[in-house]
Amino acid sequence: MTKSKPTVEHSANVLKAVIASENRRVTSYDVALVAGVSQSAVSRCFKPGASVAPATHARVMKAATLLDYIPNAAARSLITRRSNMIALIITNQANLYYPELLAELSQQFNARGKRVLLFTLEREADADRVLADVWQYQVDGVIAAARLSEEHVAEFERRRVPLVLFNRTLRDSAVNTVTCDHLEAGRMLATRLAAAGHRRFGIIAGHDDASPANERRHGACERIAELGLPPPVVVPGEYDYRSGALGLKAIIARLGSVPDAIICGSDVMALGCLDAARHELGLDVPGQLSVAGFDAVEPSNWTSYNLTTLRQPMPKMAAAAADLLCARIASHDTETEKRVFNAQFIEGATARLTPVAVTPAIPATGLRQPVAIM
Repeated sequence: MTKSKPTVEHSANVLKAVIASENRRVTSYDVALVAGVSQSAVSRCFKPGASVAPATHARVMKAATLLDYIPNAAARSLITRRSNMIALIITNQANLYYPELLAELSQQFNARGKRVLLFTLEREADADRVLADVWQYQVDGVIAAARLSEEHVAEFERRRVPLVLFNRTLRDSAVNTVTCDHLEAGRMLATRLAAAGHRRFGIIAGHDDASPANERRHGACERIAELGLPPPVVVPGEYDYRSGALGLKAIIARLGSVPDAIICGSDVMALGCLDAARHELGLDVPGQLSVAGFDAVEPSNWTSYNLTTLRQPMPKMAAAAADLLCARIASHDTETEKRVFNAQFIEGATARLTPVAVTPAIPATGLRQPVAIM
């Protein structure tokens, strides 16, 4: 009588008992043994895009499920010489803005078979400390949403680690860059507010070492000057809620009165400014004071705020960053690119955006008095 061949289930159970007695992990060789295929066939089944016969793929997946096999990414990297890991460097100061970026980038890289490692900086200038950690993980590439020096970029080139700057620029270095046009965004905001009759501006800016904040402030100041309006009062901020409240009070103290509009370097500061104006100073927003921010973070859209702000096209920017970095990983000699996106103006309810018609007073003489633009 011919002895029946053991089933896949039986083979898997026997092998699992052996593995447990040896106190080791399941390997691709174990899966190959149960599935009755070569180890290379198992590897191809877990490699995205690899060519595998449907029947072979089904046997391997069944064996892997029965054995509770999980592919070893580290072992695979020894073969491919790629870790399939991407480092994302961001700053802690961008506390409400960058969760959206992290989510978008994770989705983009997951679809490309890669994973994102997050590295955070207390301040933009702390890059040296974090880069020392990045090198240890032998990542395939880096997305840097923080300021890097020309020396840092040169070190990436020396190590042949592809780099894409996100919302940061370096004028004198050839480096892949994905950014929003922050200069134009600042100009756009100043233009819309001035067109509605605002004349005296205050700006709560960010750190000097953050290029988006510098560009936004420069764009707004440049446009205000072009319109022949008084120079805005500019005070520094920390990108946090408290900075918005302190910045508003500092601007009022320097002006000796409430300005027509406050432009904040981030939505978080704008929310702090808005709450201080309404609840501490008793100001009518937007009747007495217009408040605007940048980035369109989630709380800015809440009913109690409905902030006037500018939104960056984050899904498109994340896709562009992933495309650029993956192209650079595939071919290190690929020519560098800079992709620039425009911000979208969100009208909200915290700024007067419809010009108010002013009827000049008519004195007893019947002659109209000149209207001064302050």
